[in-house]
Amino acid sequence: MKKQHIILIISVLAIGIMANVVIIMRKVKRNSKNMKISEKGKKFIKDKEGLRLAAYKPLPNDKWTIGYGHTAGVYQGQTITKAQAEAYFDSDIKIYEKPVQDLNVLITQNQYDALVSLCYNIGVGAFKGSALYSKVKANPNDSTIAAEFQKWVHSDGAVVGGLVMRRNEESAMYFA
Repeated sequence: MKKQHIILIISVLAIGIMANVVIIMRKVKRNSKNMKISEKGKKFIKDKEGLRLAAYKPLPNDKWTIGYGHTAGVYQGQTITKAQAEAYFDSDIKIYEKPVQDLNVLITQNQYDALVSLCYNIGVGAFKGSALYSKVKANPNDSTIAAEFQKWVHSDGAVVGGLVMRRNEESAMYFA
């Protein structure tokens, strides 16, 4: 066999091994108390929240919101820069990671990211008071957790299409 063929075969094998390592790493379970949101998880939340540099109300009865879903101290007419939006996000994400870390259970990175996304969207109090939180705490592999995501699709009693899609995606991420 020629040297070039051997190098090609070794390269192909190395690429295959690396791809398998990436797949396996996604399935590795770690204790949630030691985890941080991944870049993929941050991007997911930012994509779902959207970036708004001027204060707005997502729904008529919502709080004033700016950046990537930031609500603390936001007022009508407020504007910010993209850099300020990023700073708010970096600060806010830590708030929503804490209750997921406090679960203190073995979960995958995808599960962690999905839970942080849900918490970011519904708030810490609602998240910690949810049946989903209790089920994850008791058994993170409980298949009924999928249905619990769907309980968080309402605003003022009405189903919101965007929330249905987000919950479907969070549930799919959780069970990936």
